[in-house]
Amino acid sequence: MKPQLKRFAPAGLYLALLGVVAALALYIIQREWNLYLQISLGVIVLGLALYALLDPAGVRNFLTGRQARYGSNALVMTIAFLGILVVINYLVEKNSKRWDLTEDQSNTLAPETIDTLTSLPETVEAQAFFTARLAGQSQESAKNLLERYKFESDGNFDYRFIDPEQDPLTAQAAKVTRDGMVVLKMGERQEPVEFVSEKEVTSALVRLISNETKAVYFLTGHGERDPQGTGETAYASVRLVLESKNYKIEKMNLLSTNKIPEDARVIIVAGPVQPLSGAEVELIKTFVDGGGSLIVMEEPLPFTEGGDQPDPLADYLANSWGIGLGKDVVIDPALQQLFVAVASSYANHPITEKMQGLASLFPSARSIQQSGEVSDVNLTELVLTSEQAWGETDLQSLQGQGQVSLSADPGVDLLGPVPLVIVGQKIGDGGRIAVFGDADFASDPNFTQYGNGDLLINSIDWAAGQESLINLTPKDSVQRVLVPPKQYTLGLILFGFVFLIPGAILVSGVVVWIQRRKRG
Repeated sequence: MKPQLKRFAPAGLYLALLGVVAALALYIIQREWNLYLQISLGVIVLGLALYALLDPAGVRNFLTGRQARYGSNALVMTIAFLGILVVINYLVEKNSKRWDLTEDQSNTLAPETIDTLTSLPETVEAQAFFTARLAGQSQESAKNLLERYKFESDGNFDYRFIDPEQDPLTAQAAKVTRDGMVVLKMGERQEPVEFVSEKEVTSALVRLISNETKAVYFLTGHGERDPQGTGETAYASVRLVLESKNYKIEKMNLLSTNKIPEDARVIIVAGPVQPLSGAEVELIKTFVDGGGSLIVMEEPLPFTEGGDQPDPLADYLANSWGIGLGKDVVIDPALQQLFVAVASSYANHPITEKMQGLASLFPSARSIQQSGEVSDVNLTELVLTSEQAWGETDLQSLQGQGQVSLSADPGVDLLGPVPLVIVGQKIGDGGRIAVFGDADFASDPNFTQYGNGDLLINSIDWAAGQESLINLTPKDSVQRVLVPPKQYTLGLILFGFVFLIPGAILVSGVVVWIQRRKRG
């Protein structure tokens, strides 16, 4: 080989070394036998071949000389060390284990969650819809939780994050209604999770596994809100959200069928303009007494056409549940629109558990009051206005037949806080009921206003028994209080670690240097 070419031989070794670094980095990061890793290995072979071609004498001396003997020992030790690393890596990969070193086991899933993951009949994919605005702690928290689900699922759970603004078609197909939602998909079924927590995700998995039909029937025939209609009074948004949660939504006219379907779980009476008949109410009463659930949304009398006609539904609510429909209109000076009632507080209830601090607005509402005691019923005033609101009973003035009063009349009007929603449950058979003093709050134009939609959807979930299908084993949180040391202790620590120890090391070094200098 020409001497002038021999000086380029080290370039082959540098090229091989570069290939080694690239191959190791690609394997550690990607853990895949892909084209890039193969190219890196090829670069190693090419570099070694280039060195051997340019400096064959050096290769011969290396293989036969004294250095080869020592080099072979080092090579054997290196190969053995790498082999041990490969075996350890393989064993860890096949038998991965995590340890939660937190005292309260905050990074460990509950046993109920692990049992649910074990019982998954097929793979579940979690689609997490987060925009760039939530790409921070909220998204990181959701990712950590979903990663724990994936780790414990034995390959039956996976997840991916999607920006709904970058991929609107996928978000639309998943029926996403808010930023930060997670949609669980198993086959053709899906379950949305609006608030990402272990309890919510596990409950959604339980609902996803269950093949039980959740049928909700909207009553028709009295001018009620239409879940399949259009316009300002339609309930299309309610229907879309319920269908995204695997509810079966149907309409039901008892005047023509005189029968409630056997699969009905919840009956919704959404803002009837005319009163129900006695026969219809009797069917509904039998349904609820048998364990069914009823949701009633009644507009104030001036906004209906019932007038002074008998109202069998109001009588049923009063006699069987102790719930009275107020003959008033709620006036709330909190907003410039006096007839829009604002929810000021919520009761401690599964429906409003995640709504504390979130307002909801009720256009043209009436009060819903406890009208008496019923022995086998538990009632809860779910939503209350502020103390400044009141229930105006002078309906003639509100209908344009007089001057509207801008202040409450004590002893006549219902003084605030005014109850707007009451929920109840039968102690024996478990029948549930929710009565709202307004129907407009959940119509399409108002559904996304503040907590309006959440309030109705949560009420339907609760009525259908879907608010929480699983109770996780509670974890005892550990609270630690850092007691700062006294000034004397802080000074001692500062002196010891900043001055004393470094000073002693410095002095020792100087002493050793002086002694060596004296020796010569």
